[in-house]
Amino acid sequence: MAGGELKLLGTRASPFAMRVKLALNFKGLSYENIEEDLRNKSDLLISSNPVHKKVPVLIHNGKPICESRIIVEYIDEVFDGTGPSLLPADPYERAIPRFWAAYIDNKLLASWFQTFTGKTDEEKAEAVKQTLAAAEHVEAAFKECSKGKPFFGGDNIGYLDITLGSLVALVRTSETYGFKPFDATRSPLLNAWVERFSALDAVKAIVPDTDRLVDYAKMRLAEAAAAVSND
Repeated sequence: MAGGELKLLGTRASPFAMRVKLALNFKGLSYENIEEDLRNKSDLLISSNPVHKKVPVLIHNGKPICESRIIVEYIDEVFDGTGPSLLPADPYERAIPRFWAAYIDNKLLASWFQTFTGKTDEEKAEAVKQTLAAAEHVEAAFKECSKGKPFFGGDNIGYLDITLGSLVALVRTSETYGFKPFDATRSPLLNAWVERFSALDAVKAIVPDTDRLVDYAKMRLAEAAAAVSND
């Protein structure tokens, strides 16, 4: 099963597609990147992910795999002899990053998105509060997982580095809106980690330009506001 053709259906602005690109880059795998227009979804996307019709989708030898965290684990398992291992071999040691990866998506990222999309100032303020609280837990997770080394994976990039690292562009975008989820006071370890991770060549090669992401975010927020006003 290892080897063969890899295609990634995604969008430049999607942090979840970015997650898969990071895994592929760190594993040293070649793939065809297919940029989707989510306003006019391709037949390939719809047939590959008929349930959610969302990106990312990794197509390996014609077989589609959906959902970013599942895709990253698939890449690590199927290409276990290629590049670094992203998850430890020990079942317990694998369970820890899986737990925190789910927490990042379900708690940190969910509230973080609300800081942009909240309908009232009160909703946005509450989202900021929840995001900062979640960041404190992820800060503690970094201390536990890294054991004083540079990355969640220790000396090398691991599953959690890729999970959180897919959000580095969102960090920059948030900062342009005046909100910094990780800073040197509340979360010094994560603040330093963001700079360290962002400086890696494999990351710089694929992280989109911040200005373009800000323009995209403004467009999506305007669309959301227009939709609310038309309800």
